[in-house]
Amino acid sequence: MSSQAGSQAGSQAGSQAGSQAKADPTPPRGDDGRLLWSRSEELTGFEALMWRVEADPRMRSTVVLVETLDLEPDWDRFVAATDWASRVVPRFRERIVTPFLGAGTPHWALDPDFDLHYHLRRLRLPDGAGREGLFTLAEQIAMTPLDPSRPLWEATLVGGLPDGAAALVFKLSHVLSDGMGLAQLLAGLHSRTREPMSDKPQPPPPSAPPATLPGELVRQVRSDLGLVGGAAKGLLGMAASLIRPDRAVRDATAYLVSAARVLSPPPAPPLAVLADRSPSWRFRTLDVPFADLRAAGKSVGGSINDAYLASLLGAFRRYSARRGDPLPPDRLMPVTLPVSIRREEHEPGGNHFAPARLSAPVGIVDPGVRVTEVRRRMKVALAEPALESIEIVSAGLARLPGAVVARFGGGATRSNDLQASNIPGLRADAYLAGARIERSYPFAPLPGCAAMIAMVTHGDTCCVAANLDAASFADLDGFTQDLADGFGEVLALGARA
Repeated sequence: MSSQAGSQAGSQAGSQAGSQAKADPTPPRGDDGRLLWSRSEELTGFEALMWRVEADPRMRSTVVLVETLDLEPDWDRFVAATDWASRVVPRFRERIVTPFLGAGTPHWALDPDFDLHYHLRRLRLPDGAGREGLFTLAEQIAMTPLDPSRPLWEATLVGGLPDGAAALVFKLSHVLSDGMGLAQLLAGLHSRTREPMSDKPQPPPPSAPPATLPGELVRQVRSDLGLVGGAAKGLLGMAASLIRPDRAVRDATAYLVSAARVLSPPPAPPLAVLADRSPSWRFRTLDVPFADLRAAGKSVGGSINDAYLASLLGAFRRYSARRGDPLPPDRLMPVTLPVSIRREEHEPGGNHFAPARLSAPVGIVDPGVRVTEVRRRMKVALAEPALESIEIVSAGLARLPGAVVARFGGGATRSNDLQASNIPGLRADAYLAGARIERSYPFAPLPGCAAMIAMVTHGDTCCVAANLDAASFADLDGFTQDLADGFGEVLALGARA
């Protein structure tokens, strides 16, 4: 079920919050008909870190994608389509295996007991539940942990929406992929036609020899040697730079200073009204016209991503004022934005992003000035020499005990008020087992912050999905209105232009 997925236009800063790829993100296929998506058996250091940090339940990296459908697909056809997807993308049949004696880096391996029946569920909303009932169900699904002994995904087909509509609630671990990788996956799996396609490749189920203790030991040694080789390569590069010791010392110092900024929380103090934290998630959504949001950013020399973040900041300013804490114009708030660091040598899928930490101008009332200031600060954050230093640090941290990793990870993220992500989506019509996908809402995890708000473009609509900590937001309905008003004041820039 291949599908064409266009990319958003405009100058942005990365796949999650940055410049979205202008090429078709559909992954290529191998000679066996399978998508060349996440084929590596090894977790990166960053993925292993995300996996180990889940020792703290509040740091779970569960992602939930809610796709609304114009009709309820035939169940048997939906099951067959998912079985096909698990053969075309073997990662769907793989689980994470802990290394021998729990030391070293976890890796992917085929689940010998893979059972599609476990991963697929079907529910029907009670009469009158409607859209609100759908997202309440999605919240409950998201807060239920995935089984770590199985492949890290579940798919629930939800019927009973008004006018015969339905929805797919697709739950997966962030360890599987970042936002750009997920966009690549959906581009390769969703169909462009409502009718079944008879020319799809039909690879057999993936197979692999059973794991043995000697084989696992060899794998671990090979993995360790790879880390040693990478460190040696870095040392050789450093030695070569000593031809100009003055330049080497200067560059090394600048890099270390940059790494300290990148790996530390933003210096801005958190908002007082968002101080509480809990393990409870609440979902809210908003639809925004893509063309209008892009025009709003362009009207003041910014991008669609600048306009998006400025809209979110407007919502937080409004919410803080309504909760009794009006913010001065120079007030900043701590924000983190995942930025794509994908390179040509990276395979499609997986996680290739770095956190850009921002002291964001939440106190600015004028939306045009706020967009401009967001753009200026984003340029500074993206110019950090050590932006990718998280990949270096995570390789070592991932080998520490889970409790230690969770303590480090939680301390680095709990001071954030907001994490914001902007993900490329499907611009052309796409279908799932004969049902047209009308909207796509990506609810990313809450790693200790008060809010994780993601936006994906589906057709001509920006689907905004807010995952909010129920303890941080005492007035969820009020913030939902503030979110709409925050976008409204930014969209007005484009209308005036």
